[in-house]
Amino acid sequence: MKRRTFVKGAASLPAFSALAGAAAYAQSKEIRMIESGGKSGDSIEVGYIEPLTKKTGIKVIRESPSSLGKLRALVESGQTSTVMFELGSGVMVQARKLGLIEKVDWDAVAPAAMFPEAKNEYGFGYQYFSTIMAWRAGQKEPKTWAEFFDTKAFPGKRCVPDYPHYCLPFAVMATGVPADKLYPLDVDAGFKKLGEVKRDISVWWKAGAQPPQLLKDNEVQYVICWSGRVVGDPAFGMNFAGGMADLSYFGIVKNSTPGDKAAAYKLMHEMSLPENQAKAAEVISYTGPSPELDPLLPKDRLWQFPTSKQNKAVQWFQNAEWWADNGEAVNKKWEAFKLNL
Repeated sequence: MKRRTFVKGAASLPAFSALAGAAAYAQSKEIRMIESGGKSGDSIEVGYIEPLTKKTGIKVIRESPSSLGKLRALVESGQTSTVMFELGSGVMVQARKLGLIEKVDWDAVAPAAMFPEAKNEYGFGYQYFSTIMAWRAGQKEPKTWAEFFDTKAFPGKRCVPDYPHYCLPFAVMATGVPADKLYPLDVDAGFKKLGEVKRDISVWWKAGAQPPQLLKDNEVQYVICWSGRVVGDPAFGMNFAGGMADLSYFGIVKNSTPGDKAAAYKLMHEMSLPENQAKAAEVISYTGPSPELDPLLPKDRLWQFPTSKQNKAVQWFQNAEWWADNGEAVNKKWEAFKLNL
């Protein structure tokens, strides 16, 4: 699955408060971050690190991949060398409850305009991605989740995520529940809907690269997948309507030095600038948190990006808090459901 993960659950511990006044200390000239790798890592380098280094001389050492277990090991070991850590929205909630990350000093970041959900008390939401429906070009095109799960009117094999937080909400929406009434999630209704179409679900994917490849090979005709895997490829049709928007965040690792934090906040400032986000979007078809980004993106590609005005308006946002509280129980039901397929 790689970067877009929710953890199954963890015990809550008091969150560690951020050390005040980090910006008042001399900033470090070199900092270390752990990110998800791949094209996302490349986009961070091109869009944000290069401008930071050019302006300030601060160097950033990138490592990958990121995981809650790695973050926990860093903190428990007492290390102070890594200051920034990439976290999915659900993992960020868990890391906060475990006291593994500190509050972001937003005054020190001094960001440009950001979407509200990206400006979290414990994380800088730097990259949006979407989970959407897609299909093999030439197939009958569903417009709603009810149609996606209607295997009689829209015949063909399905490929869906083997992760309940990326699958169950869409199954619930297929029963007629609107996005603004989705949570608290009716888990039983979601499992019932999946049970109705289980014979037409031929693959429960674990890796994000599977859905587009299975579509190209004509092994399946309809998929639930991450938008960046299919946009811009004429072999696929896709629809952002009813899709789930989510964010990857950077958190400040507990016990980071004041100098490292001061430099990290400089990098976060660069991440808030729309012109830098536009550079990052040239590397990967995911977008940053600026509401002023659209005019800087290619007009003929606006339909491909999660935060373009036309796409953001028709999506709903992942409820990471609900999954942090209920994910462990839902995962147990998920595994039991899968055993009976």
